[in-house]
Order: sequence, then C-alpha cells, then structure tokens
Amino acid sequence: MSWIHSIINQAPEIALFLSLAGGYWIGKFQFGKFQLGGVAGSLLVAVAISQIGVSIDNGVKSVLFALFIYAVGFESGPKFFQSLGRKSIREIVLAMILAASGLITVIVMAHLTGLDKGLAAGIASGGLTQSAIIGTAGSAIGKLGLPAEEVQRLQSNVAVGYAVTYIFGSFGPILVCVNLLPWLMKRSIRDDAIKAETAMLAGAHLLGHGEEYAMPALVGRLYRIEQAAGRTVAEIEAAAADSPVSVERVKRNNTLIGLQPDLRLQAGDIVLLVGRRAGVVDLAGTLGTELQSSQGMDLIMLERDVAITNPAYAHHTVAEIRKVSADIQHHGVYVTGVKRSGTPLTLAPDTVIEAGDVATLYGSAEDVQRVAKTVGTDIIPSDKTDFVYHGLGLALGLLIGLAVIRLGDIPLTLGSGGGALLAGLLFGWYRTRNLTIGNMPTQASTLLRDLGLAGFVAVVGLQSGRQAVSTVAESGLSIFLVGVVVTLVPLIVTLLVGRYLLRYDNVAVFAGALSGARSANPAFGEVLNKAGNSIPTVPFAITYALANVFLTLLGPLVVAFV
Repeated sequence: MSWIHSIINQAPEIALFLSLAGGYWIGKFQFGKFQLGGVAGSLLVAVAISQIGVSIDNGVKSVLFALFIYAVGFESGPKFFQSLGRKSIREIVLAMILAASGLITVIVMAHLTGLDKGLAAGIASGGLTQSAIIGTAGSAIGKLGLPAEEVQRLQSNVAVGYAVTYIFGSFGPILVCVNLLPWLMKRSIRDDAIKAETAMLAGAHLLGHGEEYAMPALVGRLYRIEQAAGRTVAEIEAAAADSPVSVERVKRNNTLIGLQPDLRLQAGDIVLLVGRRAGVVDLAGTLGTELQSSQGMDLIMLERDVAITNPAYAHHTVAEIRKVSADIQHHGVYVTGVKRSGTPLTLAPDTVIEAGDVATLYGSAEDVQRVAKTVGTDIIPSDKTDFVYHGLGLALGLLIGLAVIRLGDIPLTLGSGGGALLAGLLFGWYRTRNLTIGNMPTQASTLLRDLGLAGFVAVVGLQSGRQAVSTVAESGLSIFLVGVVVTLVPLIVTLLVGRYLLRYDNVAVFAGALSGARSANPAFGEVLNKAGNSIPTVPFAITYALANVFLTLLGPLVVAFV
C-alpha cells in the first residue's frame, strides 16, 4: 500500500483520472430504474481512493468548476435573457422555499440532537453544499462575545460538520433530482426535455447528429426535355412560383451551354432542376422523361449560415423581403430557415426579421456566396475555439466573483462559480449577436461541461473523503445522519411545493430549477446528461444565482437561532 501512496503523492492527477474512469464505469450500471450516473459515481470512487491519502491543490478544483459553469452559461445565455421577467417568479419562490426550509430543518435538528452552534452551522454548510456558510457562520460566532477558546472550538466544529456532511450533501440532490422527481411525476427527464425543446422550436424538429429527412425540402432532378420544348428557362421557373425552382444546368448535344433566363429549350436537351420538392414534383409531368444521371450534370450545392445585417432585410417582414429579393431567389438561392438566438423562426408572411437573425442559405457555391454578401456577414464553420474571447470571458467572470457586497455584517458574493456563470450567460448572449467572434464548437463545449463537472466532484471527494470517514468513525453516525436529514428534507419539501403549489409540469425544467435552488452542481450535471439538451439550464441559472445569496445568509441565522 505504501508504494501506491508514494505514486499518488508524486502524481495526484492519477487519482483524479482513476476517479473519473471508475466513477463513470460504476455509473453505467442500472438497478431497476435507478442509475447512479458518472458524476455521482466519480464522487464515490474518489472518496474510496482518498483513504490512501491524496493531496490535490484547491486551484485544480476551482479551474475545473469554472470551466464547467462557464460552458453551461455560454450555451444558455440567449435563452436565459429571453426567460427573464414574470415567467421567472416561480424560480424566485422556489429558491426562497428551499432556503427557508433548509434553515428550519437545521434549527430543529440542532435542538433535537443537542448540537452546538458550530456543528449546526457546519452541517448547514455541508448538507446544503454552500461553502460560503463556513465564512458567514465563523464571522457570526466571532461576534458572540464568547471566550477566545470557546470561539475557536465552535469555529473548528463548523469545519468538522462541513467535512462529514458535504459528501452526502453533493450526492443526495442527485438522488432527488434525477431519480425521485421523475418517479413522482411519472415521466422521464429526457422525454420532457424533448417536449419542451419541441415547443420552443414551434413544432419544428431539430435534427440530431447523423439524422436527415427521408424527403428533404430541397431536391435536384434531371429531365430530358420533351413536352417543354420551345419554352424558355424563365417560363419554366415561373410556372412553379408558389414553390420556387431553378434550372441550374442545361446540356445540348453533350455540351453544357450558357444559362440565361431567355434561353429557349429544345427537344433532347437535358436540364438539372433544383428547388422545393413540391415545385419540382408539380413540374415533372410538363418537362419530359426523368433521368437517373448524365455526365457533367452533377452540381455541388452549398449550405451556409449568414448573419442578417443589411437594412434592406432587417426590421422587415418575410413578405416584404420576398418582394425586394425576387431576383435573388430567381437565381436558385433558397432560405431553408432563420434562427434568432439559436431558436428557429416560423417563416410566415408577417414574421419580422431582425438584425442579427441567422439565415441558412442553400444553392450553388457561387450563388450562395454572391447572395451572402448582400444579406450580411458570412458565418464560416470552424472547429477552432476562440480562446481570446472565452479567456477574457472566464477572467471577467472570476473577477466578478471576487466582488463582495456587505449586508450589515454579512458578506454577499457570487463567488467564482456565480461569476463564471454570469460571464458565460453574457458572453453567450453577445455571441448570438456577433457571430464572427466567440466560436466554440459543440464538442468543445461538451468536453468542458463533462470534464469540468466530473473533475470538480472527484476533487471534492479526494480532498474531503478521508476526513469525513475518519470523523464519522470517531464520533459515530449521528452528525452524518443529521446531515442526511438536512440534505433531503428541504429538497423534498421544495419538490412538493414546486409540484403541487407552483405547478411545475415539466420534469426537465423542474429538475433544473430544483438543483439550482439547492446550489447542487453535481445534481445539475446529471440532470443535464439525462436531458440531452440545454432545457434545464435556464431555470437552473436563475435559481442558482438566488441560492448563492439566500443560502449564504443562513450562516449567521443558524448561529443566532441555535
């Protein structure tokens, strides 16, 4: 065993990655409908590894958590700011209910079990995973006017109570948010996340990786001209005005010929027709025989996102834009969709297009590039992350987290996590309005989220696990069991209030709000994994910010009432 301890001391990062590997392996096992998940599994494995003695710098934990919470905020910034207003009242009430029920639970359990002020405050801090309570409670204890020895003893007990209860304080919310909540509502987080996303997309289906429609909206077909002999290209295209089509190539006597609107087609010409499927199908019977292929008639099509900045398109309705862009549409460029802050718009005639909306153009490379210049700014796909933008974002967030506002003698601060979340939200929102900067591919963002959260939780287990286990062994299970009650009771009370009084009816949204109200980052990570999309993030961001304030206030209140 000594050689293992020696290796871990030389390279503590080995313990971290072993915790991740073992945790995610354990997290795959399913017991009925219960599945631990990778985050909770990493925590338990880290506690086990910590028993051999592991020393990991706090800076590692801070960096990992900052990466996780910033990535979450960046992905959800646009939706977060759209959700603010009256619609967020439920989240405010939910955070208040959890803080109040947490305070009452701690006070009642302290009186029932005879805990002193220090242990009670430590259990509140660990059981509710709000480390700031250690500072606010310690400061309040120092102002009680007690002898120095007693103050030191009580402040030491804060740390003891925190160490014993923090592990289950992180684990318990996962059980409630990921397992108990879906069981109570009889639906899965994933199903309701998809339902909420579909509603947000106004019924449109968002294709996943590798998915495509069996009958695409835009198609290309080859025809040998027979019935349409004598008609011009312009006449053929005009015949499908309701579902635009365009003649993209014409071959006559095995030679490609120049394409002009007044070109009159002859019998035997081969044409490539591209356009809306309905228009192509309507014209098929009026052209001639459809061909499977013809040498030289293949055409590579390009799909490109363009940020709309041209005043001729911004602040106008779809109907108005169609009138002024008739010539552009005539030359075979199709708008396959428009998004605002990442959310698809329904392109009805009266839909107003705003500056910053993103239009997806489809057509030949030459035509798309020509049209893109008149519409706005080309968004070139890239797998590179803009580290200038995101480095500044993280630095700004961590600076915000250092700011402290005092409410009397109580210091209030967002902390590094709250600051990084706020910066992520702001930088994510700004990115949607300036798409030429701040690129972060989805794969990069996913890695930051997964590695950041699981690594953060594993470091917590490696740092606190040994002390927690030894304290439980010395003092019995009483402190640990009180911590279990303090962890679970406020969550269950808030869950019931949210379900039956606040009328949360979407499991994914509710799980996000509940984990945020408890400042339960590991639980939120598991909720996000189960959801498979960002639906839980907006309610989490609101309640998480409030929880950092409400739960921090519990420190001096516990000291005052115990």
